[in-house]
Amino acid sequence: MTEQSRIDIRHVTKLYGRTKAVNNVDLTIAGGAYCCMIGPSGCGKTTLLRMIAGHETPTSGAILIGGTDVTTARTGSRGTALMFQNYALFPHLSLTDNVAFSLRVKGVRADDRRQAAREMLDRVQLLHLADRVPSELSGGQQQRVALARALINKPKVLLLDEPLSALDEFLRLKMRVELKRLQNDLGITFIHVTHTQPEAIALADQVVVMDHGLIEQAASPREIYNRPHSPYVARFMGGQNVLAGRVDRIDGTTAVVAGRNGVSYDLPAARDVEPGQDLRFSVRRDRIAIRPDAAARNGLSGTVVNIEYQGTFVKVALETGLGEEFMIYMDDEDYFAHPHGVGDTVHAAWDAAMNHHLPGTNDSTGTPHED
Repeated sequence: MTEQSRIDIRHVTKLYGRTKAVNNVDLTIAGGAYCCMIGPSGCGKTTLLRMIAGHETPTSGAILIGGTDVTTARTGSRGTALMFQNYALFPHLSLTDNVAFSLRVKGVRADDRRQAAREMLDRVQLLHLADRVPSELSGGQQQRVALARALINKPKVLLLDEPLSALDEFLRLKMRVELKRLQNDLGITFIHVTHTQPEAIALADQVVVMDHGLIEQAASPREIYNRPHSPYVARFMGGQNVLAGRVDRIDGTTAVVAGRNGVSYDLPAARDVEPGQDLRFSVRRDRIAIRPDAAARNGLSGTVVNIEYQGTFVKVALETGLGEEFMIYMDDEDYFAHPHGVGDTVHAAWDAAMNHHLPGTNDSTGTPHED
């Protein structure tokens, strides 16, 4: 099943008039992987999903599933199933008949299709509700019915278009666990479009970050979070502050970077870093500490402009005069042992090893969604 559900997207472009919704995308999704596509509205992620499903045809390029070119294949013949955002359940049919509907269209005998539907409802833990209608279910239960209906034809690839967006926070967290469990049990490829960063990081084996029809970075969640490829990815995925400076000199394996705030930063030297070069780098917000004195290296000072208690940590936002807020995620016990108020001047510092060079050129700030 693994090789049968591998997806290869080769130089795919989708035009709407003169607008490139998807722009020359190359991507491989391993068979049996859980892939999350993420990006702001209009970035091309849903268009790419619909082209894999067969609901849109690429303007150019090819899409292969299991090594077979399905670029122009009919939707029902390419081995995919698409679960829609609004579930689209039939209100007058029982859960059993909702799940069995596609088998009914195919002419499967009533007893056989109902038995298959009940087995699928059992897999999503809803067999005890098999004779109810959708209006008698919660939002999370309706979603599981939609999942069962999408899976009853045993697809190679399940496509999910923002499946958790209509649920409250409690149900979203619960359904994340259910989706991952189901994907592990079935062993097929899941491709999940979302705009929520924690959702992508929690679920995915592979995260694909998109912007303006392009793939900015495709990698494991840990790689995306800790080693973003560009300022855009660092900002959009959250958890990172982006800073800028000019390389003053190379000192062994360290590039000494002069920042606009008069502070120097020590950046692990990459092969493409040279003296005099302007560059950007990121530092994780949860690896920054507040110190009593200003740091001469790897730190900056600023005025507290906002404080948000998040339960396990406190978000402290600083105005540093560098053009964008600088965020610190403080351990809640550390913060309340030495609290700070809006208007206070504080000094932030961090270990030089936390400085990560951002080699990518995309510096779009966008409007990150931080759930």
